[in-house]
Amino acid sequence: MLTENLDPLWRKITRFAWWLPSIIWLGLAVYLFLNFTSIMAEKSYKFFYFVGGFGITFFVSKMVFLGFHFIEDLIQVGRWAVSKVYPSGGADDFTPAKITRLQFLSQTGLILSGVVFGSMVYGQIQGKYDFKVFREKLRFPKLPTGLRGMKIVQLSDMHLGSFLDNSFEEVKGAIAKVNELEPDYIFFTGDMVNNFAYETDAWIEIIGGLKAKKGKYSILGNHDYGDYVPWETEEEKSKNLEDLYLAHQRMGFTLLRNENIVIQHKESSFNLIGVENWGQGFHQYGDLDKAMAGINSEDFNILLSHDPTHWEKKVMDTAPIELTLSGHTHGMQLGVEIPSLGIKISPARLRYKRWAGLYENEGRFLYVNRGFGYLGFPGRVGIKPEITLLEFDSELA
Repeated sequence: MLTENLDPLWRKITRFAWWLPSIIWLGLAVYLFLNFTSIMAEKSYKFFYFVGGFGITFFVSKMVFLGFHFIEDLIQVGRWAVSKVYPSGGADDFTPAKITRLQFLSQTGLILSGVVFGSMVYGQIQGKYDFKVFREKLRFPKLPTGLRGMKIVQLSDMHLGSFLDNSFEEVKGAIAKVNELEPDYIFFTGDMVNNFAYETDAWIEIIGGLKAKKGKYSILGNHDYGDYVPWETEEEKSKNLEDLYLAHQRMGFTLLRNENIVIQHKESSFNLIGVENWGQGFHQYGDLDKAMAGINSEDFNILLSHDPTHWEKKVMDTAPIELTLSGHTHGMQLGVEIPSLGIKISPARLRYKRWAGLYENEGRFLYVNRGFGYLGFPGRVGIKPEITLLEFDSELA
């Protein structure tokens, strides 16, 4: 509809311009697939993210336009059907107006796809650094007196390999935001890296600069195990994981691997439980029974578990755990959130029932962090990188 009045040459140029990005992306994707091992050996994700960002930006923008184009086609089919049922219905009398409406529909689709394209570009340039503090005050019926007022910062999914593009100042700014909150504890809920322990090398001092009054604790996520890399030997993979354990330690984190510790806070205490990754569709390293060994169900228990599906399948109906902290979903790094209007939309909801923010089931809470870094698409649109601040209170307060 948009090109039907153009000169034939310009129609060909327009159609070529429409298909050219797809052709370029297909070529880049094939090259990436055929040379994945050598590209990863360069210890850089720049080409990987260029291909991902290029493809997703054009794909999403085109899908918006094609959505309007599909509506236009449905209208055309409807007209054709009406003309067959009512062949003398006087359609010619209002044809010009209908064509104008269809042109308006196509032009609206073109404008909106342009807005989406611009948003995707902005998300890759600046949106991925627009760190936001999400605050929640949690009230529990059996909160020990000494835990009232306790402040926890949750971070998740740093994917430090993705930031190796001279993003040091932006990340330092986010670390400063965390420290300004003066938390009692910092809990990191997995995916420190994309695949390789060496991704932490440039960040040890910076991430190590995170400050918590009482301590910093962490767990592993699905990407931390190196399961997505074609390792030459199992020994090489094991060495990578051991190096990552050491990186957590050098950053000042106590890494919990299917285990729990008792943390004394003022005159009270709580159990902090950390499981290895357990999620639907992923390698399930987590063992909740092992992690909870020796725990009293009457105690106040906090669980760190990377994937929120673990809470749904193993925790929310049975385990005596007051609060579970997860990440993993990233909110798909794409969506629309307008809290004042109750709007919270993301493609992540197609895969995860609980994908961002606070959820509750019979007094048990789950908080899903939207992630600090990014993966696949090198940006964020509408779903900001998150720093979570949780403050504890009692329902009796």
